[in-house]
Amino acid sequence: MSAFDWGDIQLGRIPLRETFDVAEAGGDTRTLDLDGQESFPPLTRAQVVARHDGINSLTMGQVIPVTFTDKPERNGYYTIKAASSTYTENRGERVTADWKVSLERVGSDAETDLQSRLTGAVRLNDYSSSGERWHAPPIGHYGYYTGSTNPSTMTRASSDGTITVYRSVPANVSPRWGCPPTTYLAGRVRVTTTAGQEVYGADVPLSATDWSLSNGLVNATPSASATLDVQSYSGGAYRSKLWNISVAGSAASVASWDGATLLRNDPEMAIVRLVKGLNPGRATLDLTLRRGSRTVEGYLQVGTAATLAVYRSTLETNTQIPANGYVRASANDANGNRFAIGSARTWVGHANGGILFSSVTVMDFWVGAEVGGTGAVSGDTGLELRNQYFAAMPEAIYGVRR
Repeated sequence: MSAFDWGDIQLGRIPLRETFDVAEAGGDTRTLDLDGQESFPPLTRAQVVARHDGINSLTMGQVIPVTFTDKPERNGYYTIKAASSTYTENRGERVTADWKVSLERVGSDAETDLQSRLTGAVRLNDYSSSGERWHAPPIGHYGYYTGSTNPSTMTRASSDGTITVYRSVPANVSPRWGCPPTTYLAGRVRVTTTAGQEVYGADVPLSATDWSLSNGLVNATPSASATLDVQSYSGGAYRSKLWNISVAGSAASVASWDGATLLRNDPEMAIVRLVKGLNPGRATLDLTLRRGSRTVEGYLQVGTAATLAVYRSTLETNTQIPANGYVRASANDANGNRFAIGSARTWVGHANGGILFSSVTVMDFWVGAEVGGTGAVSGDTGLELRNQYFAAMPEAIYGVRR
């Protein structure tokens, strides 16, 4: 519940105060127009800015869940038709965001299927792998339908709850599923910036030194003592592994980034782009995280050929499996897990545990953990995590009448 006992409206991922009227119209389509104001006080300035930016980052034609505290009969899925917000700041006194959003109703969850359009592409790789076609809808989904051929399932414990991952999804099929709007966000990919404020769109500010990319299973963030801290959720907590990323082999790693931006920021997938000046030249790292994934994906680029590497910041005894394209810890760590890292291309192993490419301008990689180590369940072994990475399937979600 909002401050002062106001109701809430959840517009996709954007929380707003329900202190306004809802204008509706019927006809060929059923429209719903909303307007309201967010302000500091009582919110913080950062919250007002985030909601203002989030409204202006909404994508026309996108289908989102919308829920109300005081008007639950209007809960459902809506297509965005128009969105705007006017920002006013009286320095040191007050900040306001007066916003308007026009929506077209698709329907309630009882009458609406959400359809995941999966590309079905397999990442070009040096291992003759066809990948493993997999998919993870929100935690609260139901009625997952792929026609006459059913996929297999597995579950993963996340910080949001238990998420179901569908494996061996049939090719050339766009799965359909239902989900109450109130539970659609559980298990989503989140991007946060300064002070843990969630970022609601892609065209919004992102701190280069204070950000995180998380899906409840993996949390990637900058580290003061390494390039990245990639944390895996197990045993009710995130377990940290520090990684160095270098454009000079083992000679030096990137200690900090000069810029950060978002290429995509949706509940099912987010991409953070990091930039480092090399004086001259620059390095660019794209980090991708998908809903339900145990690994974060990376794509490192430089302008002139160099030795690119990703490796553990401190030596951890490891087993290199070049024939299968990945490296894993040789033994379970104190939390019962084993790190795993690999690439779609042939690599040279790093002594600390990692991969290295000589005289290249690009490097792709994935990094995460075999949660459970030697007791990892089917779907969470290093080879399976590799195959899931090879099945590169960006997802677009559409609302269709059931």
